[in-house]
Amino acid sequence: MAAAKINLALVVGPRRQDGLHEVATVLQRIDLCDRITLEAGEGLVISGFPEDTIVASALARLATEAGVEPAWEVRIQKEIPVASGLGGGSADAAAALVVANASLPRPLGRERLHALAAELGADVPFFLDPGPKLAEGAGERLAPLELPQDFWVVLALPTEVEKRSTSQVYARFDELGGGPGFDRRKADLLGRLSDVRRPAALAALPPNDLAEASGAGALVGDLLEAGAFRADVSGAGPAVYGLFSARSAARSAARKLGSRRRAWVLAPVW
Repeated sequence: MAAAKINLALVVGPRRQDGLHEVATVLQRIDLCDRITLEAGEGLVISGFPEDTIVASALARLATEAGVEPAWEVRIQKEIPVASGLGGGSADAAAALVVANASLPRPLGRERLHALAAELGADVPFFLDPGPKLAEGAGERLAPLELPQDFWVVLALPTEVEKRSTSQVYARFDELGGGPGFDRRKADLLGRLSDVRRPAALAALPPNDLAEASGAGALVGDLLEAGAFRADVSGAGPAVYGLFSARSAARSAARKLGSRRRAWVLAPVW
């Protein structure tokens, strides 16, 4: 299983010389999952999701790094919405890497596997290991976090919002003048994160810097009005989440969102 993620906070700095942005973000898995099945094959065959590129690329690179032929048959059953800010492609790639690596006569060590994952995308290393994490750099520097898990998540996908690519959202972020004061804002995130003992304390984390650029920010207010103690855009959007203390309240909020939004009531997963 490959679980989606939400960003419980995302602080973004200016564009670096390598074209990427410096970030500090809190990543949490949720129980919306794709199913990845992998077995030995005659060559590298991906089925079930014709649009896939990242799983095929991940396994081809793994085979090259390990000095073997890429001989796996993979089936992807998608449940995580594509291009939604939930990390579905990265989760799929990480799941395939872990299973395929374990099947090798000489599996890659943890550091080599993480380095390979980082070449595929900033979120991929996060999905290799369990647990919530603080991600820094371009997202590849990870530190485990002990966060409360006793809350419910209403995940909403606004159907009326155009899905922009991650690069388009970051470009819009730059156009809006985002990025200055990154070190101060990152320090604020770390300070607030250190005080999180109960779910309600997550409300004090700074909002997603990409919310305005994603175009999905309006739905955040709807979830707060429906009783969420925190609501924000996930990643580069357009998916939005609200956090609730009780499952009944989360279900009620999901019903209130209306027919123009797809909604799920989910739990965090480790």
